[in-house]
Amino acid sequence: MTNPEPTLIVIMTTMPDLERANGIAKILVEEELAACVQVMSSMTSTYIWKEEICQDTEHLLLIKTLQTNYDALATRLRSLHPYETPEIIAIPALAADRDYLSWAISKCSK
Repeated sequence: MTNPEPTLIVIMTTMPDLERANGIAKILVEEELAACVQVMSSMTSTYIWKEEICQDTEHLLLIKTLQTNYDALATRLRSLHPYETPEIIAIPALAADRDYLSWAISKCSK
């Protein structure tokens, strides 16, 4: 029986400031929990928190990792995250370039 190919996922989270976003991105890559983390420019998020409508500037992180790393990455992200209830949403990659997937596997397979 052949092992199935690892599944690449993209985890989304947001941070309130660029310095923290870049710091967390570096930690996740250094600890080999993620192959790559992209920090997006500021955006405005609108949401309800504690029965109030809020609008805040945030930075989106797109974290590329393997499905098998989700639990460890989510645990580490929660430990670093400044929010009481951080957004940690994983989206499976329906398709990925074979070379990119091989590279990602080599960077975040512990």
